[in-house]
This record gives sequence, C-alpha cells and structure tokens, in this order.
Amino acid sequence: MTEAHDGPPHLARAATDDVDHAAEVLRAGGLVAFPTETVYGLGADAANGAAVRRVFTVKGRPLGHPLIAHIGADARLDEWSPAAPPLAHRLAEAFWPGPLTLLVPRGPLIDGSVTGGRSTVGLRVPGHPLALALLASFGGAIAAPSANRFGRVSPTTADHVWADLGADVDVILDGGPATVGIESTILDCTTDPPQLLRAGGITLEDLTRVAGVPIRPATGPSRAPGMLESHYAPRCRVVLAPDTQTAAALVGRERGAGHGADVLDPGPDVEAYARHLYSWLREADDRALDVLVVVPPPVAGLGVAINERLAKAAAPRAEEAGP
Repeated sequence: MTEAHDGPPHLARAATDDVDHAAEVLRAGGLVAFPTETVYGLGADAANGAAVRRVFTVKGRPLGHPLIAHIGADARLDEWSPAAPPLAHRLAEAFWPGPLTLLVPRGPLIDGSVTGGRSTVGLRVPGHPLALALLASFGGAIAAPSANRFGRVSPTTADHVWADLGADVDVILDGGPATVGIESTILDCTTDPPQLLRAGGITLEDLTRVAGVPIRPATGPSRAPGMLESHYAPRCRVVLAPDTQTAAALVGRERGAGHGADVLDPGPDVEAYARHLYSWLREADDRALDVLVVVPPPVAGLGVAINERLAKAAAPRAEEAGP
C-alpha cells in the first residue's frame, strides 16, 4: 500500500491480505489503483459519491466526463442495469470477463457522480485475476478511469501509477504489466443500431459476429471515456508517418531544426504494438524528446484501436482546459 511520504511506496502484491486490505480502503471511501488486462485503473466505491468525486479531483478530470464501473465475475448484469437490453446480455455472456465496456441504462446501485449525471453507465468485468479478486473481496462496483492525470498516457504498470499520481492514491496493487495494453472497447447498447464509442481490445468484427446486427460509429457529443479529440498524449509532440522512409525523413528534418526527435516503428505484430504502446510513449518523455514520429499499424482488427489512440495522441492540444 502507499503512504504519504517521499519516494516510491511499497506496492502491494497479489497476496490475499493485500487485496482484502484494499477492499477495506474502498469501503472506507479511499482510492485504490489496481491492474486490469487493459490498463491500471484508479478505483473508488461506485456507490460513494464523495469517493468518486475524489477520483475526479486526483486525476484533474472534468466532472461531466463519465467513469466506467467495474463489476465482479459473479455479478449479474441486470443487478446493475435492470433495463439492460438483450443485446447487452448477449455480449456480456460472450466477452466478460474481458476488455469490453457496455453502455447500458444506469441502475440505482451506481451513484450519479460516476456517470456525470447521465442516465447511462459503462459496465465491464475486467479480465485480470487481481482485479477480479479485489472485486470479489469488495463485493460492489468499483468506478475506475485509468490511473493517470487526465488526458495523458494511460499506465500499464504499477510504477507508471506511482510516477503519475504518487501518494494521492491510498493503495496501489501491483499485478505486473498489462497484457492488452490499451483501454477496453466501449459499445453503446442503448441505441438502435448500437454505436461503437471507443475501439479497444475487442474488435468490431468480433462484436458484430456476436451482436448479429450492424454496429455504427459514434456520433454526437462525448458520452464515454476516450471520446475527446485529444487524449492519451505524452508531453512530446507526436507526428504520424505512413511508412518507415517518411518517418526517417521527418526525424531528419526535426533534428535539423534542433529538436530532439526519434522514430517509433514497432512493425506488424499488432498485439505487441498495443501491449507496449503506452510504455513507448512514456519512454519518449523520459528521454526528453521534443518529437516522436510514429508509424501506425494497418487499420484492421486491433490496429483500429491503436490508430485511434495515436490519432488522439497526435491531435492539436488545447491549452490545458483540463490537465
């Protein structure tokens, strides 16, 4: 668990007493950072409005930007969303536990602070054993965005969480590096046809196969995490290049202008690309680069989600309207 002192905290491991202690901290209104297969989350009791608002404060996140509520492997979807449509039940059965968030009507057990006052909530069952153990010990829903400052690069290790949030977190559970590495897919099940709000670890092809209906891209204002134009951004400027040759030319131009620049060209393995992407973006900042030129993977399968993250990382940034 972390303590309010200088230097790295003791990061709790997967021992049962650590998980049970973390659950007690949640019940007392505290914040617990925990691993999922996608990224690390910053969790609070989803029924405790004061605790949830502390998540927004620690992240510097706008209060109207909704959080995802994580539920346990034994939880019933209709317990948390009594009006969830049959499509949501079908997808939950196929993909939970796993990197899929379903936007469904909010039930009374989820505090309105989680959803920014909206009538819908994003629910998912994470596919990480330590997250599932925490949820089982806690017994309720955990509202959790990624455990980093708002708009910045998501954490995929416990050390990333400490580097970003430090002692603002009461407990950090260390479950090792995330195995998927990018956030969950978010599907709005309250619209007809359903809308893909965020690409992620479950591909559009897999969703369509199980849903049995067309799924269309999201339209309208942001109503789920990751829908802002600029997001997942390191401090350095990110430039996208269509191929290795163009990337090398761009880096040469930046270096000629006196900028610290390098190329990120991970190659065709999209699963490895996703798993390491956020660590690579963080390393660019650790190296104090001014510019990182990135060659994206093909826009297919998991590559759709990676390209979405890279496009947001490379988007023009507002002058810190939110941190």
